[in-house]
Amino acid sequence: MPSKKALVRRPSPRLAEGLVTHIAPEPVDAALALRQWEGYVETLRAHGWQTVEVAAADECPDGVFVEDTMVVFRNVALIGRPGAQSRRPETEAAERAASGLGMSINHVREPGTLDGGDVLKIGDTVYVGRGGRTNAAGVRQLRAAFAPLGARVVAVPVSRVLHLKSAVTALPDGTVIGHPPLVDDPSVFPHFLPVPEEAGAHVVLLGADRLLMSASAPKTAELLAALGYTPVPVDLTEFEKREGCVTCLSVRVRELYG
Repeated sequence: MPSKKALVRRPSPRLAEGLVTHIAPEPVDAALALRQWEGYVETLRAHGWQTVEVAAADECPDGVFVEDTMVVFRNVALIGRPGAQSRRPETEAAERAASGLGMSINHVREPGTLDGGDVLKIGDTVYVGRGGRTNAAGVRQLRAAFAPLGARVVAVPVSRVLHLKSAVTALPDGTVIGHPPLVDDPSVFPHFLPVPEEAGAHVVLLGADRLLMSASAPKTAELLAALGYTPVPVDLTEFEKREGCVTCLSVRVRELYG
């Protein structure tokens, strides 16, 4: 059977010192952030996901955004090389956790940079955002790692948000959803559905018709419910202040066999 494992890492007490690029910094309540993270993790578990906690990195303010450390395709984890130099120490412990699950490990090498949040997988198509954190060399190395496994890698522009998945994610049927003011070129995607809220652009597929999403997007939740999906909202206000969302708080591993 396919796996349902999720790598997670608890937030650093220094979360408020994390990087922001497209929004103004706001005060962050570290205690509330920890409670929200615990609620996020518990929601994954309640929907059948086994969570694997990556060793804490309290010295890394952005370490909770563990998705940026790697990209997983089939049974291979491509360990990223974050575009922000201050985030590069985050990858070591994440790599150990991925290796502990039995995944094959590859690495993005200099001069390539690649953040996992820039990668959206829909079936065998892998969209990669070319923007501030992922460069052309990183895209080439991702293609070299995953094309032999059957991936079709498509580079797309990202200029209005931090990462590709800050702008778009996908529904179970492959429809890409996004808040239009933040999407550089919706025509890149064969099927695109605009949503009315920025936070509504981010969903995690929990299984069946269930979509993990931010409680900050009630109008989008109504839209998705009308399409037959079951929104599962979680409060993520403290992470949204640091340009975070439901996708970047975990690495979902769905094709780990053994």
